[in-house]
Amino acid sequence: MRHGRDGGPRRDRAGLPLAGLALTAALALTGCTSSGYPADPDGTYDRATGGTLRVGAVHHPPYVDASGAEPEGSEAELVEGFARSIDADIEWTVTGEAAAMTALKEGDLDLVAGGLTTKTPWTTHAAITRSYAEDTGPDGKTARLVMAVPLGENQMLTELERYLDTEHPGARP
Repeated sequence: MRHGRDGGPRRDRAGLPLAGLALTAALALTGCTSSGYPADPDGTYDRATGGTLRVGAVHHPPYVDASGAEPEGSEAELVEGFARSIDADIEWTVTGEAAAMTALKEGDLDLVAGGLTTKTPWTTHAAITRSYAEDTGPDGKTARLVMAVPLGENQMLTELERYLDTEHPGARP
């Protein structure tokens, strides 16, 4: 054991910077800020809050009906409610599912809605919310509905899920 100038045990501080670096790396890998709150590396949630929420609307009635001037339907109403909750205006982009997911991946959209389910093939392009509701299709099969946000934008995902949870309490399996 090493002894300090006072004869007592020496406390080696050389490991402290390394420990701090390890803690910072661990927080970054978990997608959290130093406060423990989910982070958005690209600032999606902070930019949309009090600003503009850019939404890809995929025509898929009754969830999103994009045949009129403004999208309507159950998911369009949920998106409008979420936008109100963060004091955001909505910029709708009516497009197909593939184009919406590409735009989301490229950072041109903040959210995609339009009848997406937990079986979506777009998990390499988007972060998918937890299921917020179930619906039975004409074929009698039950589908669990989700929405999509940019990959890695954990605060956006968390806040959207919290909103969906308040609108559909107990809907998740």
